[in-house]
Order: sequence, then structure tokens, then C-alpha cells
Amino acid sequence: MGTHEDEYGGPLDAPADGPDEAANDVEWRRELWAAARCAAVLLALLLLLDWGSGRITAWRSALWLFLSGLLFVLLYPARVSAGGNWLASRGLVRERRVRTDRLVSVRCLDGVSQRLLLRDALGGRAEIDPEVLVRNPQLWARLDAGARKAAADGSLLCGTTALQRIALRVDEETAHAVLRASGLD
Repeated sequence: MGTHEDEYGGPLDAPADGPDEAANDVEWRRELWAAARCAAVLLALLLLLDWGSGRITAWRSALWLFLSGLLFVLLYPARVSAGGNWLASRGLVRERRVRTDRLVSVRCLDGVSQRLLLRDALGGRAEIDPEVLVRNPQLWARLDAGARKAAADGSLLCGTTALQRIALRVDEETAHAVLRASGLD
């Protein structure tokens, strides 16, 4: 029986107990529930206000339902996972995947919320929140290993500074977690 490969050249049926086992964002489910709670609270408040004022109608209720659904879509967190030489960010509609061992650039995008834009030599592109990497050392370890391989191969042309900044934040958070766990905080 042969090995099947994905569109990026990686094995699809790799063993799940080795280093290729996927690491996932452990906080994703909590963030998803927070988004759902925010949308539900908005819907409840809008319906309660309409009911209290006596202006509740079917079309206004449908409008409030649409607005709370829109809020949920806007707050829906991307589910980040990583495995042997790949990192994926799955949103509500589609998944974006990059090969970390073939990265060509890593850019830190500043704005309302900081984002990390990863691009690989195959045209793959993924955008993630750097906090996900700080909260999940396993995700960071897989990205870092692939990025080091890409840098050693000479394909990572820009982005080592952004990766070093994240590495410092991951190290600081890990040290704080060790101190908290040992009671020396």
C-alpha cells in the first residue's frame, strides 16, 4: 500500500504517534464559546429591549437575529493547528495552510490586532494571531522547527526578526508558567 500525499507533498497517512502528530490551539474551544455567548447576549438584549418597549415584531426579531449572527461570524476564532512541516489556520469558511519548511517570508502586521502573515514557496499563505503561538508552546515548536529548516535551506528571506520576537515571548510566558506552577510567582 503506497503513501498518499497532500497538495503540499506531505504524507496524508503519517503515523499519529510520532513527531508528525498535529498540535492544536488549546484555547480555541473557549474562544468559540465566548463568541457564541457574545452573540447570544446581544440577541437577548435586543429582543428584551424590543419586548420592553412594545415594538417587537417578526421582522425586527429577524433583524436582531441577523445582527447577532453577524457578530458571531466576526468573532469566530481561527483554529490553528500544526504538524510536521505544516501549519494550518481554519476559519469559518476555509482553511489556509503553509509548509513551514518552505517558508519564504514571515511578516508581523500591526493594526487593531497584531497578525503574523506566513508565506511559503508553494504560494501558501496563512495569517494567525501571535498570541496563539505564545499560549501554545507545541504549536510554536512545530513552526520554529520548520522555520529553522527553511532558514538553513535559504528559502526564508525575511521574517527572522519577527520569529525571534515571538520566541522571546514564548520563553517569557513559559518561564512565568513554571514560576506560577512552583509557587514562586
